[in-house]
Amino acid sequence: MANSLGHKRHGSIDLLEVMGVVNERGSTNHLPPSVHTPLTYDYVLVADNLEDLNSETYRKQVTFVNALKDKRLKISKILDDDKVFYGIKAPKEIFEQYRYLLKVSDACNWSYEQQGIVPLSTRIRIVNFILHHTCIYETGEYLQDLIKKNVFEAEFCLHEKKEQKDLRMSWARWTACFQGQPISNVRNYFGEKVALYYLWLGWYTFLLIPAALLGIIAFLYGLAFYQSSPLIKEVCESSTVMCPLCDNKCKVWSLNETCSYAKMNLLFDNEGTVAFAMFMAVWATVFLEFWKRHRASYVCEWKVFDWSEEEEELILEIVNDPDCEPKQHKHSYLRSILVMVLVTLMLVLIIGLAHALVVFRVIAAVHLTESSWELLSDYANTAALMMGAVLHYFTITIMTRVNRIVAIKLCDIERVRSHAGKERSFTVKMFTFQFFTLFSSLIYTAFFLGRINGHPGAYVRIQQKWRLEECHPGGCLTDLFIQMAIILILKQSINNVVEFTGPWFCRWIKRRKLPRQKRKCANCYMKENQECRAGVELCDNCKLQDLQRNYRLNKVDCFSLFNEFLEMVIQFSFTTIFVAAFPLAPLLALLNNIIEIRLDAIKMVSLERRLVPQKTNNIGVWTDVLEAVGVLAVIANGLVIGISSDFIPRLVYRYYYGPCYNSTSRDINCMAGYINNTLSIVQVNDTRIFSDYQLRTHNGQYVTSCSYKDYRSSKDFSLTPQFWLILAVRLAFVILFEHVVVIFKFIAGWFVPSSSLQVKNTRLQDKLKRLKEELRGEAFYRRDPCCQGEGSLRHSPAQSRTFEPVRSQLC
Repeated sequence: MANSLGHKRHGSIDLLEVMGVVNERGSTNHLPPSVHTPLTYDYVLVADNLEDLNSETYRKQVTFVNALKDKRLKISKILDDDKVFYGIKAPKEIFEQYRYLLKVSDACNWSYEQQGIVPLSTRIRIVNFILHHTCIYETGEYLQDLIKKNVFEAEFCLHEKKEQKDLRMSWARWTACFQGQPISNVRNYFGEKVALYYLWLGWYTFLLIPAALLGIIAFLYGLAFYQSSPLIKEVCESSTVMCPLCDNKCKVWSLNETCSYAKMNLLFDNEGTVAFAMFMAVWATVFLEFWKRHRASYVCEWKVFDWSEEEEELILEIVNDPDCEPKQHKHSYLRSILVMVLVTLMLVLIIGLAHALVVFRVIAAVHLTESSWELLSDYANTAALMMGAVLHYFTITIMTRVNRIVAIKLCDIERVRSHAGKERSFTVKMFTFQFFTLFSSLIYTAFFLGRINGHPGAYVRIQQKWRLEECHPGGCLTDLFIQMAIILILKQSINNVVEFTGPWFCRWIKRRKLPRQKRKCANCYMKENQECRAGVELCDNCKLQDLQRNYRLNKVDCFSLFNEFLEMVIQFSFTTIFVAAFPLAPLLALLNNIIEIRLDAIKMVSLERRLVPQKTNNIGVWTDVLEAVGVLAVIANGLVIGISSDFIPRLVYRYYYGPCYNSTSRDINCMAGYINNTLSIVQVNDTRIFSDYQLRTHNGQYVTSCSYKDYRSSKDFSLTPQFWLILAVRLAFVILFEHVVVIFKFIAGWFVPSSSLQVKNTRLQDKLKRLKEELRGEAFYRRDPCCQGEGSLRHSPAQSRTFEPVRSQLC
């Protein structure tokens, strides 16, 4: 699709627009961000207006501001009752120096900034870097140290009224939930990092549509056949007496009491979920490969395909201090070993919390069984499981804060050289801690619940007192489903409510405390809503109102975008790992993300201070995390189907132990008698196994035998040959499932290249054009005798005139 300027847009972007993921109509995504100086300031510092001019706090304020002035930053002091605002503007020379260094760099010299364009987003990023790398010489205190000591209260960049209004109308509103996102406009205002996050989230949400539809079909498949299933009929009409589920207060019970539970179990434990789990494993690969392709198209359009964050950080260090020394690459085996040991201890602690949840459920089930409320005592195990899931959610909420503190401390111990490297290290540690926090308990439910609890007469107990939980005779998958559903629903619903109402309430409180703003003068109102021109500024009163308006907004920090990414990647893990037990997870994720995109947009545009725009060409280490989750999804779903579900035991019974094994009749139900086949019988004449009270049914009848779910001999409790056959088939299925799915994943990854041919050809043309320009510049220097001896750096005549003052300044 060619626009009015004759620029041919990438086909991948057109495809996203047709799908409704993006909406680039009206935005010139091939053009760089608009270039203008701000109407007020590039950056703002806020402090208390101190009356005592001899105080240590005031002295540090003045010293830090003077240090900024020494770096050629222009500082304006604006008083407002009990607050003082320091408006900061950078001179043109700083940005010319930045452009020149981009020009001579290895990886960043293809960006639009070195072509004479320094947009406001770049101005903010440069000034932000200088602020955070300036210190008070005598004490060595940086800005973050001064904020912690209340020398300064806040630091932020300002929203632009016109661009903010445009984003609010086209993107940050609830009525735009089913519209595409103006990704290019988001990039121009918030930077590439935020734009790529929303592009990734939009693509992820769109691909959840087919996953959600197939999940609903898998659920409806179980719903359509569970009423007529012979397994349900066998449970509901059974007169089998089951062994007590706990000690002392639990009595023998009839299998038909769990008719409803068996129906629920069959909704998720059927042949449809097996096919759906295979689909989701391949879906994760297709999602990631197409995401890489769409990302490549956008970063190619934005001229940041080869951008290096670490190299730009080196450039910014020179801009901040031309005499700076490079931070050397260092590695300490002692520190690495120490970090590894501490990470292991943290994971042991998290797994210990999962064990504590197991103990809680076991003890809660015992106490609920002794409850005088009949309904609660009858469903004690299910109630204990639900209570454990709720407690698990609160554990996740608390441990999220603990995990962040620990991850930051570990990064400090590592002493990573660059900010980008520290961010990668922090992301990996934080995700690892969160993953184990969320999934440790689910892993126990999926693979250990009901399998390590022993048998009558030799039950496994906690502290030799409480028996471990048992699965329902119909299967353990329902326990996993209930736990996943509660955690996912609570996490999404409560998080969204807190995420929106928290900033809104904080802004409302600030508005109540601060005096009501006056209307801006008509002249300044026109300036804000028109295209900005060089040298145009607001009057002093309107500048103060603009500062107050931004100050009232909620604080943002370097974790603001990280938190959104972490939340979505954890949700992606829920959507793919253990999806065999919860095929409706993609549907819940889809509904959540439709709201999440607009909620985050409204929060960023209207409720929070402006994020410092960050330039990047990918989503960083999150891509590797997502690929790791995709591999774990294959392993986990293979184990859930092969080990946790009853899919394999039913298959073995149908073709080896069932009535159809030696029969050719078509009228025989091949699954008849399956439930009884999975039960073992124990003679309970010996009261050391169960007490007389436990062996009496609810109507007072005394029994001499009871059944329990396992494949054991009734004589010596040894495992039967059927158990070993089923175990062999389970392991064979897991190996086969994982190999087949991995092959499909490799085929999908090979079939969808990460960059389209159009992207490769565009980059080839850009490089050719750049080399020709360099060649013309070289020829100009050869003809001009005044330019001899300039070294190896060659520029076009226009560029030479622009960069000559910068070169002389650096030299």
